[in-house]
Amino acid sequence: MKDFFKEYPLFISLITLAIFSVYEHSFSQTPIGNIFGFIILFSVIIYASLAVAHHAEMLAEKFGEPYGTLILTMSAVTVEVLIIAIMMLHAHNPVLARDTIYSAIMLDINGLLGFSAIIGGIKFGEQPYNVDSSNSYISMLLVAIGLSMVLPNLIDSEYINSYMWFIVGVFVMLYIVFTKVQLKKHKYFFEYKGQDSSCTLEVHKHSNINGWYHSTLLATYIALIGFMSEVLAVFMEHNLEYLGLPLALGAVGVALISASPELIVALRSALRNNMQTVINIALGASLATILLTVPAVIIISYFAGLELDLAITPIQGTLLGLTLLVSIVNFNDGETNMLEGFLHFILFIVFSFVLFF
Repeated sequence: MKDFFKEYPLFISLITLAIFSVYEHSFSQTPIGNIFGFIILFSVIIYASLAVAHHAEMLAEKFGEPYGTLILTMSAVTVEVLIIAIMMLHAHNPVLARDTIYSAIMLDINGLLGFSAIIGGIKFGEQPYNVDSSNSYISMLLVAIGLSMVLPNLIDSEYINSYMWFIVGVFVMLYIVFTKVQLKKHKYFFEYKGQDSSCTLEVHKHSNINGWYHSTLLATYIALIGFMSEVLAVFMEHNLEYLGLPLALGAVGVALISASPELIVALRSALRNNMQTVINIALGASLATILLTVPAVIIISYFAGLELDLAITPIQGTLLGLTLLVSIVNFNDGETNMLEGFLHFILFIVFSFVLFF
């Protein structure tokens, strides 16, 4: 109970949710109220995401890798699907899911992984990891992105609905097979054991960590983030209209909220010379975003009667192609450095810049 009463993000989230459930309509009537409501809710959601990162890290320490990063990425994808579903129902924007998935991939690989490699490279020079993990992730990403976001551009509209349901089955199968490989058959692909024990990335299990306590709070925070995001969606939509900003910024906001726990854990891992964890989080989260979010939004859009468009634009396709091509070149030697991180971070800056085109 002593630890529970220190869960300040939980109490702040509950209070914030209670206040906005009463005063949401009043705030949404004016531009200032919308901006104020958005800032408060966004800040509290990020604060709650820090707690998600903490409890995911505790579970990672208890169960070890790659279970730890799998728990973290699943938590992030759950948050992402919740927010996308809520915003799709509010905005009826057919490309919101596509833009969010695209933004999440660019944020994870170019933003998160790029910045982590920069700060890790500054501190340690070159940081080692298991090259089998990066090769496995990138090959899966190439297939998943190609099938779900490139190929729809080439399929006639009369067949696109059938193809979408075909993708649901294929992606569920791919995720089951990949998870089995990651956790059972080739678990060692996603671990790194250096000769220097100080750089060993294997997380030792801790039996004294209460798994039920951290799992329950993790699920509670995810649910609270989902409820707060429903209110946030209203303010975000109004603010984009008032300020005349591109709707794609809403998708970036969703990706940022869902990726914030991963970003925190990845930066901490890079500063501890744990690049294997960063690779697992960044590439694993991108893969989970594709394989789990795509089937989820297809099912949601069907039952909600919403239009869905997953086909990427030429600009998105070019930046995704560059990202994957640079990843293939950079992540084929088992070590990262500051230059490799800088190249990915430049791609993230370009991605941010062209959002306004």
